[in-house]
Formats: sequence, structure tokens, C-alpha cells
Amino acid sequence: AFKRKNAVFTSIVKEGGEFPPESGRYVLYVSYACPWASRCLALLHMKNLTPHIEICSVYPTWRRTRENSDDIHSGWAFVDPDDEKLTFTNTAGYGKYGLVEYLTKDTVFGKKTVREIYELQDEETHTYSVPIFIDKKTRKIVSNESSIIVEFLNTAFNKLPGVNASLDLSPPYLKEKQEEVNSWIYHGINNGVYKCGFAKSQEAYEEAFFELYDSLDKLEDHLSKNRYLCGNKLTIADIRLFVTLIRFDEVYVVYFKCNGKLIREYPNILGYTREIYQIPGVKESVSFTHIKNHYYTSHPTHNLYGVIPLGPRGLKANRKDPKAIEKFYLKPHGRGCSKVKKLSGFLMLAAGIAAAIVMLKKRA
Repeated sequence: AFKRKNAVFTSIVKEGGEFPPESGRYVLYVSYACPWASRCLALLHMKNLTPHIEICSVYPTWRRTRENSDDIHSGWAFVDPDDEKLTFTNTAGYGKYGLVEYLTKDTVFGKKTVREIYELQDEETHTYSVPIFIDKKTRKIVSNESSIIVEFLNTAFNKLPGVNASLDLSPPYLKEKQEEVNSWIYHGINNGVYKCGFAKSQEAYEEAFFELYDSLDKLEDHLSKNRYLCGNKLTIADIRLFVTLIRFDEVYVVYFKCNGKLIREYPNILGYTREIYQIPGVKESVSFTHIKNHYYTSHPTHNLYGVIPLGPRGLKANRKDPKAIEKFYLKPHGRGCSKVKKLSGFLMLAAGIAAAIVMLKKRA
């Protein structure tokens, strides 16, 4: 069965600590394709931290991290975003991919790969993942654990000018509730799609598949009664879930064999996904180009020739619209106040009928 490795770097940013909150001191290294990194990107934009924290973004297609070597590791790499002649293949030599949006060089260390950044650190790790939160002053990795990074992004920088300090996505009174929902959502959905996609036996795949769709059914029922995971309050738990849901129909259904149902077949989950996508700052963390290019071109064992499925964008009505997928998630979500209005309308109607019945009885 697929098992995710634990993060090695787990420090935090806090007042009076080794890594104090200062403007311009830190850089968030991400891939717009990676759901774990995109959690952090969403927090960065929602809290309006981009004037204070720099973003470095890798190319979506993995490449060999040791050229001309027997070391076959493939992973995240940087490219020159101004190189208009850039072309990539997958590591098997197939496909042809050029420049895409949101690319940067490594502005701190000047390295070509994420692996090289890890190898500069004192701690030994064999997982060269994103996100990475870097302290430019000490040139140390603060953390590479997304669940830690989102927590300190939520509060640690609140005193800096222009930061959306009023937005608290992890209030103390909901900590226990978040932990409760995160436990089954992580195992069943966030990591569940990966357990399906990287299963090495039919038994392991089916076990993960059943857990995934049982969890989605549970989520659909929960969202039929609650606006968010923790009731009526948006929390980090919602952002953690959203990054998986937004990738589901475009990637996981095909690539990870999660083909029981589409997210768009769950009315409440779809509305919920649309609502969160439309929250200011969240959309800026989503690039369907990065998402699809990464998954479909980075694992030759899954997709040797690196052909990227078109999805709904390939339908006749959408072929001339490069933003067709984005527009689908910008449609009315039908969550929140609209439900309250419908309920209020129903109650008013019921009250009117009851009053009419009383009047008729009096006349009789």
C-alpha cells in the first residue's frame, strides 16, 4: 500500500523564536500542481501576505535531478521563465512541453532543482518535496510540512502592514473539530486518491477505492447539512480538502483510477468546491495548466508517452475558450445564504397556509 513519508523540517515562525515574522525575510517554494503546496499558496493569498513573502515556483513536469548519472531520481526543477525556446520532455524522452504560467528561478540559492536546496541543509532527507518555507537570512529550511506552514501563515504575520489579520482560519475553539474532520478526510480523500493511484496490487487498489468513495459519500451527506466542514465557519480544514477536490475530475478520475463518480456528480460537494474556489485569494492558488501538465507528464510508469487528456476543454463548445474549466467553477454555487433564503421562504409559505387554515376554521 502507498505510504507518504513524514516531513523532516518542522520549525515554525513566531515572535521571539528562531524564525521571527519579518517582511521580506521568507520565501515559499511551491509547485502550483502540488495539492500540499497549494494549501500554502491559498493561505498566502487569502491573508494578503504576498507583499511580505516571496513565491518561487517550479516547472510542472519532473526532470532528472542528476544529469549524466546513474542516479535515476526525478523531481521538481526550476527553469528560466523568459526562455521562450524552452522545451521539455518527460523523463522517458516523450512529449514536448514549453513555457507555462507562474514560473520563477530559484531566487535564493540559484539552484536548478529542489533536491539541491535540500542537500544544502544539515538534516538528511530523501524526500525532495514542496512546499518549502525558506528563511533567506539564515538560508535554512523553516518547514516543509504544509500542515505546519498553513498554521503559522494564518497568524504569525498578522502585525505586518496590509495583512488580512481579521481572517482567522484556525480559531482555538474549532481546533478539536478540525482535527476530527482532518483525520478521516486525509486518510480517505486527500491521501486516498494517491493510495488508489499508486496501488501495486488489485487488493490494495480496491481497499483504497472503497475507502475513498465511502468518504465522499460521507462528505456529501455532511455538506447537505453544513456549509463548511466545521459548521458555518470556513477553516484551514476546508482549504486542505479543497485542493484535492479541485484536482479530482481533471486528474484523479483518469490518472489515479478514481472513476466511481465525478465530483460534479455530487451536488453538495460541487457547490462547496465552487464556493471555496470563488473566495478571494483561493483562485490565485489554482493553475489547471500546472496541475494537468504535472500529473500526466511526470510519471512514465503511469503515462509513458506523456499525452495530456483534454477533458471538458476538448468539447466543441469549449475548444475556443482556454478558461472553460475555470468558468465552470465560477458558476453560482448555491451555498450559504441562498439555502437560508429558500428555508425562510418555505417557512413563510407554511406560516401562511397555517394562518389560512385558522381563518377557514373560524369562518366555519
